[in-house]
Amino acid sequence: MALKLELFSSPACGKCDQVKKKLQKIADQSEGAIEFTVVNILQEMDYALKLGVLSTPAIAVNGKTAAFGLPDMEELEKILADHLTGGVE
Repeated sequence: MALKLELFSSPACGKCDQVKKKLQKIADQSEGAIEFTVVNILQEMDYALKLGVLSTPAIAVNGKTAAFGLPDMEELEKILADHLTGGVE
């Protein structure tokens, strides 16, 4: 089963595009191990609030919030590696 990676974004979020590019690159290189989607918080506000997302960008892995703001590539890779190896449920 693929890891579910979500980026919570909004149309006015400039940093979100930067994170989106990083996450898309990671997902593309995962050979199907990561399923990446972008969640527009204006359209999915209830879901975003359910996960505690109050600002963008925010990243969720398998339905749990994992990071807020603009993480660097090393931090993103660590978050995903922890989930892919079973270190985080």
